[in-house]
Amino acid sequence: MTNRRRSLILALVVTVLASLVLALNGNTPAKAAGTLLSQGRTATSSSVENAGTPASAAVDGDAGTRWSSAAADPQWIQVDLGAASSISQITLNWEAAYAKAFQIQTSANGTDWTSIYSTTTATGGKQTLDVTGSGRYVRLTGTQRATAYGYSLWEFQIFGGSGATEAECGRTNAALNKPASASSTENAGTPASAAVDGDAGTRWSSAPGDPQWLRIDLGSRQTICGVQLSWEAAYAKAYQIQASTDGTDWTTLHSTTTGPGATELITLTGTGRYVRVYSTARATEYGISLWEFQVFTAGGGDVDPGGPTDPPPGDSVLLSYDKPATASTYQNANSCVGCTPAKAFDHDPATRWATSDSDGWVDPGWISVDLGATAHITQVVLQWDPAYATAYQIQTSPDGTNWTSIYSTTTGKGFKETLNVDGDGRYVRMYGTARSNGYGYSLWGFDVYGTGGSPTPPPAAPPAPRNPPQLVWSDEFNGPAGTKPDTGKWTQDPGNGQNGELETYTNGDNTNMDGEGNLVIEARKEADGSYTSGRINTSNHFNFAYGHVEARIKVSGTQGLWPAFWMLGSNFNTGTPWPNSGEIDIMEHVGSVADSVYSTLHAPAYYGGNGYGAPYTLAGKDFASDFHVYAVDWDADHMTFSVDGNAFFTADKSTVEATQGPWVYDHPFYIILNNAVGGDWPGSPDASTVFPQRMLIDYVRVSQ
Repeated sequence: MTNRRRSLILALVVTVLASLVLALNGNTPAKAAGTLLSQGRTATSSSVENAGTPASAAVDGDAGTRWSSAAADPQWIQVDLGAASSISQITLNWEAAYAKAFQIQTSANGTDWTSIYSTTTATGGKQTLDVTGSGRYVRLTGTQRATAYGYSLWEFQIFGGSGATEAECGRTNAALNKPASASSTENAGTPASAAVDGDAGTRWSSAPGDPQWLRIDLGSRQTICGVQLSWEAAYAKAYQIQASTDGTDWTTLHSTTTGPGATELITLTGTGRYVRVYSTARATEYGISLWEFQVFTAGGGDVDPGGPTDPPPGDSVLLSYDKPATASTYQNANSCVGCTPAKAFDHDPATRWATSDSDGWVDPGWISVDLGATAHITQVVLQWDPAYATAYQIQTSPDGTNWTSIYSTTTGKGFKETLNVDGDGRYVRMYGTARSNGYGYSLWGFDVYGTGGSPTPPPAAPPAPRNPPQLVWSDEFNGPAGTKPDTGKWTQDPGNGQNGELETYTNGDNTNMDGEGNLVIEARKEADGSYTSGRINTSNHFNFAYGHVEARIKVSGTQGLWPAFWMLGSNFNTGTPWPNSGEIDIMEHVGSVADSVYSTLHAPAYYGGNGYGAPYTLAGKDFASDFHVYAVDWDADHMTFSVDGNAFFTADKSTVEATQGPWVYDHPFYIILNNAVGGDWPGSPDASTVFPQRMLIDYVRVSQ
């Protein structure tokens, strides 16, 4: 449970956070999102609430900063795209102070405006709007506020193209060698992966039953324009082709009840990261079986920077893991102790290389890796720290002395850049010639893929959760009244809290069973005026990666209380500092904001008040008045947070890497429950605070 720099005054007016509006909505095929045009562009507005909420905060790519207006109607915010552009999609990520009625308008000159979208029934949250229009300037004009406050946007994203038409449908198979999963398999010789391996002699086949499905993860959101199904004799007579942004909510792009089998080439339109064929009626008594499932995308299937973490198709493998590295300089002091060149190649997303703070904040700056033998290089993946290169080259060399450029740019964007390249050499170098800011160059990761070299396999990834997941660990807290938590499952964690908290966590009776099926963590004000409470964790008993994690909790609730259900990376206990260990806040509640809870991720590039997360609000209700089920579904690609089964925030790995920084959650974590008093976020108890305050936990369960 970490520091927050949230305004309590604003938090008091948090209203309903709507369910995420997916880019693929309804039954109408969604348009291609196009290129993000608005980030970093000049933004202006009719007003601002204060100096800390400027218009520029809505286009800075930081989901933790926001624009907010004065409390009056109408208000507007507009973005200058720099040139006339075609507009295909708008994404609005509203703060609690959202617009109930608003228009999206475009203009060629910033004076004469044309409305391309209008609503009087908006519900806030995250809205993705498919639109058609053109102009250099794009404006949101709010005409009716949903609250007594102004209008406020975390992000105002505009997608489209600079006057260009949509890309033609490519003929490159975007599904080739991508992760595939299925509802079932006939046997071990017919796995889901066989339908995307490019081998027409291998196949996936399902168990005999309806329905059945085969799903492909393209690695990032793409414009889907066609699929080709190469059926074995056991084909689907009735099926749908569906797409999804999160792998959970699906939109149908094609449907038939008269499938002919054999080979079907289907033209369709939609966007999504995940694509599946969903069969509802088999043509034979057997299951369904595909030799190949090919997916075609606009632009030929290439993935934008920030896309998949998978190696490129074919025989390419990771060549650079744990290989000798050198650099122009490196930092070993102040905020970056031990930031050596090796840290960019250790496959640890929470460590980094940085040029020296004494003589390395200059141009040029470089880092290179020795692959051990000559290799053919097909892809380079860079995960930048905010100290990134706007101009750089990727170079290869046979001897570490004579270099050949295989990639060059003067418009580097930072965060994650996936570069498809073609070159040969034993040595590969990033050679930076222009820094993005006054600091040096810094990389969390520098991954080189290809063939040849002398590769060392990286550590294996944790196994994916089963589908459906099965219960692997739980505590139902059914002990007699007054008994302590099961010492075979939980460790008491006494001591002082962090983040300005006031309590002392004890080994005493602050944490007990109530005899009614609940664990009680009680925060108290003692006779001497001090505060005590309880904190327990599973670190010595149960550590795990991935799965469905949930707890049924009745939170404490009054000014100055801060109950939490969260997880911390297990490597924290073996010397990895916070936030490099990673933190997953499944639920935090601030007592003064009765109707809201918060889910947040923390990593070395985004933490504390800049953590990546979202609130869930039950307008006018008090979370402390009843039990609620708080959960996260966690795998290698995403985390989806929910309250009482209502999913409200999904952190997608590719999005995090492309907009926040490294994804540091592919390793074991342990569970923590605590009931804090005071702190930087909730503030201190006051005259209205009533003690004791009890946090009740009915159960905690983990399924994988």
